[in-house]
Amino acid sequence: MLKDLQKQLQAKGSIRFKVKIIPKSQRNEIVGTLGEDILKIRIAATPVKNKANEELVSFLSDILEVPKSQVTIVSGPTSPLKIIDVQK
Repeated sequence: MLKDLQKQLQAKGSIRFKVKIIPKSQRNEIVGTLGEDILKIRIAATPVKNKANEELVSFLSDILEVPKSQVTIVSGPTSPLKIIDVQK
């Protein structure tokens, strides 16, 4: 799914997708998908004072090779299920 997201970002210039995060993990990593459209991601940070969200944005910006300012949590800032918007 990650390669598909990267291709869509290159082709369209922006993408929107769902993620489910698992905070307080050993490391930041993509662990798979839930269904066809939800990316499951482990995040090392705790969900306190927005730290897990900040680390999620940083992680996604690194793997999608875009600036952090181009990654936005559109929905679900206090939920493990989030909608992410990425601009090229």
